Amino acid sequence: MNSESMKLEIYDTTLRDGAQAEDVSFSVDDKIRIAQKLDELGIHFIEGGWPGANPRDIEFFQMIKAIPLQQAKIVAFGSTRKAGNVAENDPTLQALLAADTRIITIFGKSWPLHVTEALGTTLENNLELIQDSIAYLRSCGKSVFYDAEHFFDGYKADSEYALETVRRAVEGGAERIILCDTNGGTMPWEIEAIWPKVQAICQVPLGIHAHNDAELAVANTLVAVQLGARQVQGTMNGIGERCGNVNLCSVLANLELKMNHPVLGEGRLQHLRNASLFVSEIANLLPNKRQAYIGDAAFAHKGGVHIHAVQKNPLTYEHVPPESVGNRQRVLVSDNTGRSGVAHKLEEYGVTLPRDHPRVQQLLAQLKDRERDGFQFEGAEGSFEIMVREALGTHRPAFSLLGLRVIVEKRDAEEVPRTEATIKVQVGDVIEHTAAVGDGPVNAIDNALRKALEKFYPELREVDLLDYKVRVLAGNHGTESKVRVLIESGDHKAKWGTVGVSENIIEASWQALADSIEYKLLNRDQEAKEPNDG
Repeated sequence: MNSESMKLEIYDTTLRDGAQAEDVSFSVDDKIRIAQKLDELGIHFIEGGWPGANPRDIEFFQMIKAIPLQQAKIVAFGSTRKAGNVAENDPTLQALLAADTRIITIFGKSWPLHVTEALGTTLENNLELIQDSIAYLRSCGKSVFYDAEHFFDGYKADSEYALETVRRAVEGGAERIILCDTNGGTMPWEIEAIWPKVQAICQVPLGIHAHNDAELAVANTLVAVQLGARQVQGTMNGIGERCGNVNLCSVLANLELKMNHPVLGEGRLQHLRNASLFVSEIANLLPNKRQAYIGDAAFAHKGGVHIHAVQKNPLTYEHVPPESVGNRQRVLVSDNTGRSGVAHKLEEYGVTLPRDHPRVQQLLAQLKDRERDGFQFEGAEGSFEIMVREALGTHRPAFSLLGLRVIVEKRDAEEVPRTEATIKVQVGDVIEHTAAVGDGPVNAIDNALRKALEKFYPELREVDLLDYKVRVLAGNHGTESKVRVLIESGDHKAKWGTVGVSENIIEASWQALADSIEYKLLNRDQEAKEPNDG
């Protein structure tokens, strides 16, 4: 096959290399769900795991056979045979065959340091391991991709030996040779210098597998594609060992939007953010809001000059349309926002006022006053919307607080503290007085508030408290310092942030919790009227 005319392939290793990341552990069901999402996105190859390494991967390969995939091909991953084993009896190769995938990826050593110290064998024997492992799998009817592990480090240490490992893999029948920057320390100009040397002796398509230890995995991958790489390996969100693998989300967006490689298929790039968030959720990792293209902050604007400009023409401060990757433009509210930002936020709430309208000026002044007091609305747009609607006279509170008491009791040094919150609220003409216990004062208040309100607003059962952060403001006042509490809440449809500020952490937490409930209930009153512009 002519590698120049061959379509660029995307090979995802989230389920194997990504699963080796710190704090990440996928169940078999998790892996199945991620594989289905990657297939929907348009990924060509999905590496399912190492079937000889653990029972979970063996089960995955059994289960995935019954799952219909649109286009992705499932790949089993493993190593060359062990020194001293013959291929036909090697447990690793037999486990790879038992996975029953049409394609198998195996890795071998390119760096003499690894051959002699990690494998504990001779350089010549390593060449035999590579060639006859591939040849055996090919004789069993499998397509084989060969990952040349530590290739660039190996080339820099002994270029002739590294190239010879590639020759032996090709002679064994490998259909792709993947050059791996396994330690993640190669520079882009080194990729540029070494790549043509491999192309000159390699008759099969080359691929790139980059790690991110020098924060260059995306750059190295794109350089390799420009030099002729026909396969790109990586993980969603860049999860992986140490600093992670190349971030496929960034690579895919760059390939399609910057390099004219429509690798996923028409319209599929618009699902990139959704797929990224899905993997983060399954991996139980907080999404990186500053992730290029798809993070919450990728198209967020805070400075007044920026906001004013993007409202006239998004190209002024956005290098691609946010919608192209499934993201959206956001205007952050802060004392840097200016009148344009406030007017823009009002439009999001269905209120259209010119930027020089007195109401806009009033809200901007109120915002600046609040931020001087320690409030911050960049991550608390729920609280900001409530403030706006209160100022415009369109918000009817769902409840009012009549009283709150929190008791924390610890009877001896070994006992876990017991916390109880008592709360009195009014809903319409009805007064509710309830108490609840919790794991700490904030949880107890949350439980008591829900207990009081859920009979009036059953939809509150959908709300989960997702994150809770406390920031000490002006710490030179010691324990008398103000604190800012940021709470992130969510339901099955959306997430929102709310904020509270006080010298009393309980009061600040109450403000943020109350705003969270109010925000959830904002749309209950369909009769709220627009403000009088007069």
